[in-house]
Amino acid sequence: MRFSVKIFILGGYMKRILTVLGVLMIGSVLFAMGANEQTSSSGGGKKDITIVVMPKLVGIPYFNASEKGAVQAGKDLGITVNYTGPTTADAADQVRMLEDLITKGVDAICVAPNNAQALTPVLMKAKRAGILVLDWDTPADPSVVDYSVHQIDDKQFGEHNWDLLVKYMGTSGDYAILTGGLSAANLNSWLDYGLAYAKTKYPNLHLVTDRVPTDEKQQLAYQKTLDLIKAYPNLKGLVCVSTPAPIGAAQAVQEKGMQNKIAVVGSALPTDSGPYLEDGSLKTATLWDPSKLGYLTVCIAYNALKGQKPTDGMDVPNVGKITVLSDGRTIIMGPPSDFLKENYKNFAF
Repeated sequence: MRFSVKIFILGGYMKRILTVLGVLMIGSVLFAMGANEQTSSSGGGKKDITIVVMPKLVGIPYFNASEKGAVQAGKDLGITVNYTGPTTADAADQVRMLEDLITKGVDAICVAPNNAQALTPVLMKAKRAGILVLDWDTPADPSVVDYSVHQIDDKQFGEHNWDLLVKYMGTSGDYAILTGGLSAANLNSWLDYGLAYAKTKYPNLHLVTDRVPTDEKQQLAYQKTLDLIKAYPNLKGLVCVSTPAPIGAAQAVQEKGMQNKIAVVGSALPTDSGPYLEDGSLKTATLWDPSKLGYLTVCIAYNALKGQKPTDGMDVPNVGKITVLSDGRTIIMGPPSDFLKENYKNFAF
């Protein structure tokens, strides 16, 4: 009997111990769950990510297409993408806008600088504020960016434009260059590579004047082309970089009825190029899909914020396989496409 009582008492004691331990364990679990919720809320799991994508300017077809891609990437990733930029290709306007964005505390800034040097101080300020900084479309100062998203290989693209030029105007004669802006690093890089290439491969080409800036405006490219035609009656070709420039040049050539005398080549959207490709005012337009560039830029920024680095050959959804250079920071989207009279209708940008 005593034995049974002892067992009963011991059993009750053990029940009380187990009950207390159970309460403690449940409390610990609930505490851990609460701690995890706090970390998740403040550490990014529930926090809305805001990525800013700033073009050289808004309102032109090329950057409108980039905007569509960037915004779509934001929707697909479930984050906020703020696509904003100046209405003219002005570096000072970009600086003012970036200062405001830094104050608002965004997570990442992706910018296509109108002037890389002019943006260096404000981008450095963004980095000191803990903001991820990328350039896209146009390089910034390498010392202030975490990643640099390029459309194409600059050297290959520059050389390709000169190969197209001589295909239509021949390997000798007068030609000129129209560019979007004299301080645009990507445009300068393409032209520098192309000119160096032409110097050795096409020595009989004659550049009649310095690069002619058009401020990313089709109307100005049109007027500058009319001026060139008047000043250089033997002009046989035009290399045009920045998407409005080839269209403005082709418009002038078309108006003058000089499709068979002056060959216009350059970087332009296929949808804009169609009427000029049809009658030969524009011989070839060469470009990449700007909507994919916008999409890729947001993806690279988002992954970086999550601690994920891009790798060479990585397949990015809605973009394709990318190239990552040995520095681990320079991303190249892929080769461009040539748009001709025969194929431009196959493209929807």
